[in-house]
Amino acid sequence: MKLFSRKIGIDLGTTNTLVFVPGKGIVLNEPSVVAVSEQDNRILAVGSEAKNMIGKTPDNIIAYRPMKDGVIADYRVTEAMLRYFINKALGKWNIWKPEVMVSVPAGVTSTERRAVIEATIKAGAKNAYVVKEPILAAIGAGIPIYEAMGHMVVDIGGGTTDAAVISLGGIVASTSVKCAGNRIDVAITDYIKKTFNLAIGDKTAEDIKIKIGSAVPMDEELSMTIKGRDYISGLPRTAEVKSNEIVKAIAQELREMIKAIKDVLQETPPELAADIIDRGIIMTGGSSLLRNLPELVYRRTGVKAVLAKDALYCVAKGTGIALEHLDTYKKSIIAKR
Repeated sequence: MKLFSRKIGIDLGTTNTLVFVPGKGIVLNEPSVVAVSEQDNRILAVGSEAKNMIGKTPDNIIAYRPMKDGVIADYRVTEAMLRYFINKALGKWNIWKPEVMVSVPAGVTSTERRAVIEATIKAGAKNAYVVKEPILAAIGAGIPIYEAMGHMVVDIGGGTTDAAVISLGGIVASTSVKCAGNRIDVAITDYIKKTFNLAIGDKTAEDIKIKIGSAVPMDEELSMTIKGRDYISGLPRTAEVKSNEIVKAIAQELREMIKAIKDVLQETPPELAADIIDRGIIMTGGSSLLRNLPELVYRRTGVKAVLAKDALYCVAKGTGIALEHLDTYKKSIIAKR
């Protein structure tokens, strides 16, 4: 019977949800978006299909992001989204209920945690386990978390920045701030509105961040042509934007993320702080891929920062590894049902 008890790890993110199946790897990486029709409250599309609708829908279709700042903002929609992801990952002929492990931000409250578990069970899981993101990110980045050694992980996603010092399988000091990739996009949108009098959509802001964004000023700037709607004339228009302008635009948001890292370093016991200086800070999560972000962390904290391999997939991989070795990692599982 054990053969058929399927296991799935879900990195339930604000921006993207990744599904990991042990033995297969990451089988699904789709935006955490659900399109709902307003009249009858029906769910029309989930994931990539729904994301393509954002900003382009008629009034009667709303594209929801049911996760806000890393926690469930809309329960019913999250449950539907989870069900869709679980079914898609297992294929439609699957009759056995899977065991599911879901990641939650380090600063999650017990109520929010319960909501995740209930939603997962309702979406068709046999058992649901909840583990904090920094621990999963560390496991996925290949850090031996059970050593008596201090390791610092900074996981920067779409909704939250989680910074934590891990030793002996537990979190020694951690903080979670609701300032991450999405806030950077908003800052870029605001900057372009102020500087160029141009209205751009979320998707364009994200493109700017990925194509030319940087955390520190660059000698050889990149530039990009952006298209949007002129605020004054109301007509479409293009403009040229450069990397160092974006550095200025997002400085405030980056400062908040750095402050979170500093706060955790200040709470860290001296012995572990010594380990972190030797080992460096491991950066994971999609937003840590911003150009030169490790460099900025080093300049502001004096501790070298390293981008983990496959930073985007660390948490998802961590769920997979933890599921395969549930006994080893049971100390780190905060809640299960």
